[in-house]
Amino acid sequence: MTTDTVLRFQPALADWVVHNLRQGCTAADVVDAMREQAMPPEAARAIVDAFVFALRTGSPLPTDSVTVQAPYSYEPSRLPPGTSIRTADRLVRVAARAAQPALAVLNDVFSAQECEELIALARPRLAPSTTVDPLTGRDLAGSQRSSLGMFFRLRENAFIARLDQRVSELMNMPVENGEGLQVLHYPAGARSMPHFDFLVPSNEANRASLARSGQRVSTLVTYLNEVEEGGETVFPESGWSVSPQPGSAVYFEYCNSRGQVDHASLHAGAPVVRGEKWVATKWMRQRRFVAAGEVSPG
Repeated sequence: MTTDTVLRFQPALADWVVHNLRQGCTAADVVDAMREQAMPPEAARAIVDAFVFALRTGSPLPTDSVTVQAPYSYEPSRLPPGTSIRTADRLVRVAARAAQPALAVLNDVFSAQECEELIALARPRLAPSTTVDPLTGRDLAGSQRSSLGMFFRLRENAFIARLDQRVSELMNMPVENGEGLQVLHYPAGARSMPHFDFLVPSNEANRASLARSGQRVSTLVTYLNEVEEGGETVFPESGWSVSPQPGSAVYFEYCNSRGQVDHASLHAGAPVVRGEKWVATKWMRQRRFVAAGEVSPG
C-alpha cells in the first residue's frame, strides 16, 4: 500500500478481534485465524494492527472500517553522522546505530558529576509519575509507569541551560523545540509498559498540544546511575535492548518530514531487578514547544 487505504468490514468482526486480543491471543494468532477464513493476508494484518494500536494508545476502537496509512518512510537520521559528535562543550561517542527504527546508543552524554547533580536537584521535587488518559487527557497515576518523576523548566538555571543546549545539538533541533528535561526515578521492581512517545490525537489535550507545537519527533533518554540488574530500554518491534550505563543515552526518532509516525518506535522500560534507575528524558517537537496555558508568540 503506497497511499492511505480504507478497509471496511462487518461490526461483528470488530467485536471478535477485540474479544480475542483482550483474551490474550497474539496479533499473529488473530491474523492467522482471519486468513483461514479467506481474508487477504495484507488486509488481515492491517485490520489487526489498527486494533492493537487503538488498545495500546487508548484511541477509539474501529467499528466497521480502518484507515491504513502508507508505510512509514524512513529518512536520513537527524542525528549528526560519524563515530562521535562534537557539541560546544563535549565529545559524545556513538556506540551503535540502527536504521529502522532510527536509533543510536551514545556514550559520554553527561559526566558523572552532571548525573549526580541532576539527581540531587530532582530528588526533592519527585512525585508519582502519571500517564495521560488517552480519552480524557487527564493525568492518571496508574500501572503503566511505576516511577517517580519531575520536569525542569527549559533553561531553568545555568546548569540546566547547559544540558539543554548540549542535548539540542546532539538531537540536531533548536533548544526551543524541546520540552523541559524530565527526570524519572525507578526503584526496585518499577518499570514502564510498552508505549509510544509520539502524541495520538485521541483527546482534546493532545490535539491542543499538537496544534501549539506540532508532533514529537525524537527522544533522548540519558541514564544517570549504575543499575545493578534490569532496567533496560526495550524496543519489542525491532528486538533492540539498551542497558543503562551512567552518562550514556539511547536516542530514537519516530516522526518524519511528512508527519508520519513510526510504530516501530514502541518501547518500554524493563523492571529494575536490583538497585534503582535514574534517567533524564528530552522530547523534541516539530516547532517551538508551547506548554498548556503559555501564550504562543506571534
